[in-house]
Amino acid sequence: MMLPTHALVGLALAAPLALYAPELAPAALLGALVGGILPDLDMYAGHRKSLHYPTFYPLAAVPAIAAAFVWTTPVSLAVAFGLLAAAAHCRMDIYGGGLELRPWEGTSEKAVYDHASGRWLSPRRFIAYDGSRGDLALSLVVGLPLLAVLEGAFVPVVGVALTIATSYVLLRKHLANLAPTVFSQVPEPLAEYVPERYLHE
Repeated sequence: MMLPTHALVGLALAAPLALYAPELAPAALLGALVGGILPDLDMYAGHRKSLHYPTFYPLAAVPAIAAAFVWTTPVSLAVAFGLLAAAAHCRMDIYGGGLELRPWEGTSEKAVYDHASGRWLSPRRFIAYDGSRGDLALSLVVGLPLLAVLEGAFVPVVGVALTIATSYVLLRKHLANLAPTVFSQVPEPLAEYVPERYLHE
């Protein structure tokens, strides 16, 4: 699923604190936002493998959440919600499309790499692919209520995420068609960081 969806889901996980413990909410929301985004920082370095840990993030989140209950501080909450959001991110990618330039074609059986089992997990395609209408619908269902619940700097963050999500859905297939042409022009020192699927599909 697209990055804005992951960011919004991360914020949604921590949003209840905005209602029930507003003094703790900023740290939890920031941690959840970072955790929702973190796995996709591997976009150009082993995407859905280098920073995606569908087994280890959940395992790490359990003691972190327990610790945050016992020692409730901004740092413990940020870490707990960050790991929880990263775990949700990796699970969500499994329920989306495969790792390919045109995932609507359904030619890839690689969704997320599971380091625990040493193999790629197959895509379930409940959400057809990142940037699909279903992906946008999920972003809207999660994001619009956040505009009413959150305050301060997180409101424009949600607004920007929804704007990017909508734009990406409108441009998704056009971008896939442009990618081989654009990335084939990347200077040689940077070419090694371009995913092969961007060059040859």
